[in-house]
Amino acid sequence: MKLVDEVVPAADLIKTAKAWIATSGTAKAPWDIENFKLPGGPVYSKAGMMVFTPANALYRRETHDNYPAARAILQVVYEGLQLPFDLALRVESRWFAKILRSPEAAAMIRSLFISMQEINKGARRPAAVPAKKFKTIGVLGAGFMGAGIAYVSALAGLDVVLIDRDPETAAKGKAHSEKLMNEQVTRGRATPEARDAVLARITPTADFVALKDCDLVIEAVFEDRKVKEEVIARAQNVIGDAAIFGSNTSTLPITSLAESFKDRPRFVGIHFFSPVERMGLVEIILGKETGDVALAATLDYVRAIRKTPIVVNDSRGFYTSRVVGTYLREGHLMLADGVPPAMIENVGRMAGMPVGPLALNDEVAVDLAWKILKATEADLGAKAIEPRQKALLGEMVEKRGRYGRKNGKGFYDYPQSGPKRLWPGLADLQPKKLDPDTIDVAVLKARLIAVQALETARCIEEGVVTDMREADVGSILGFGFAPFTGGTISYIDGMGSKAFVALCNKLAKDHGDRFNPCKLLLDMAKKGDTFYRRFPPQGRKAVA
Repeated sequence: MKLVDEVVPAADLIKTAKAWIATSGTAKAPWDIENFKLPGGPVYSKAGMMVFTPANALYRRETHDNYPAARAILQVVYEGLQLPFDLALRVESRWFAKILRSPEAAAMIRSLFISMQEINKGARRPAAVPAKKFKTIGVLGAGFMGAGIAYVSALAGLDVVLIDRDPETAAKGKAHSEKLMNEQVTRGRATPEARDAVLARITPTADFVALKDCDLVIEAVFEDRKVKEEVIARAQNVIGDAAIFGSNTSTLPITSLAESFKDRPRFVGIHFFSPVERMGLVEIILGKETGDVALAATLDYVRAIRKTPIVVNDSRGFYTSRVVGTYLREGHLMLADGVPPAMIENVGRMAGMPVGPLALNDEVAVDLAWKILKATEADLGAKAIEPRQKALLGEMVEKRGRYGRKNGKGFYDYPQSGPKRLWPGLADLQPKKLDPDTIDVAVLKARLIAVQALETARCIEEGVVTDMREADVGSILGFGFAPFTGGTISYIDGMGSKAFVALCNKLAKDHGDRFNPCKLLLDMAKKGDTFYRRFPPQGRKAVA
């Protein structure tokens, strides 16, 4: 790049400098030499216009104007190329100072740098418990989730016993790791020897006796209470008295699952996200009787596989599943309101989410959302669900057989060739249709984002989430909550509790009681309080 001419030992600095001056050294940088030409041509030229016009369009498409640094970079290059170099550097330094002081920078630095470092270094780990080094872990269930857990564990150097109902099914789970490692070899990111070493650590089997020497056993079978209780019973008959047992579940309460385990302090929830090899978060759920040893060991394991842990208390849906469920529901209700499906999806991305709510529902499975809704209604009654959401999901799953990406048809169609596209039949499921020109995009964005932040506040009020750092980091890594806000709690603190309560009240008046602010928020608004000040992170002083 010509920024540095040469790197030499300190003792040779003066000698080298003198030699450089005596031979070909010049005090002029390449861009200061007369007749210097910009490599890409001047800004106002054919070449320049072919760069800056599409670059601006790409910036809009990728950021929806949510990330001021990306815009500033384009601005700096555009302005700097038209100025003398020293003046261009001054322009750049001032833009940098402006961006550094922006709310987005403050929020992202706190959550994605400071808080993430603290969490990854064991901010929530019980200090009195000695560190645990794992040698062998067991994974019950060789499906997509279990196979992913086996892969990341073996990749971290752990031996894995991968169990399923028969040797053939277990072997298919190991084949998932082989496929992923082959891809790494093809891309030059791993050697064949490294691939073979990872695969050698995974032992597929149908024999539960193979679990006897495991330090940690993770159950990752089908999301059905009876199935989980059956494998828990079989596993606890063979595992050692010191082994930790973790249940990978996204919705079933850990406390109730632990009832079928003989030593409940050793039972913990370990919620992985799909696909395991790509998602960086693990949600650890504490049952009412989960002990510090189990928590510490689980945190050590998550650190060993190089993922970020958050620790939450037991509840229906825990934290991440519970909050992301509100995002899916809001997309469903917008559809019922008559908002065009494409508008719902586009506004979701404009608000900062990685995908729209309908696309996300397809990924997690529409029939799963239907099962969760029915289970919620059965346990808590009809008032706990939205009738319009029930009608939509019932129509999609029961009558149309549209389960999501897994069967190639959900809110989107998934042709064998070509990209996915919104299912045209969605229009037939809308009781009414709104004119998109009459819809306020800002209101749609607020509905999709505020409903998630509000549910997070409820989780804090109920004691499900106790650390604000984990609420923010978990929301970004777990379900892609708009990173530029710093996370669900930083979103509220960023606008102020009083302004957020006012927004919720307006949305509740126009769109329903689900937006009513909780008592904690009302009290905070009255006092002008923030979450980070009211609930300072453990081990740190209060943060404004």
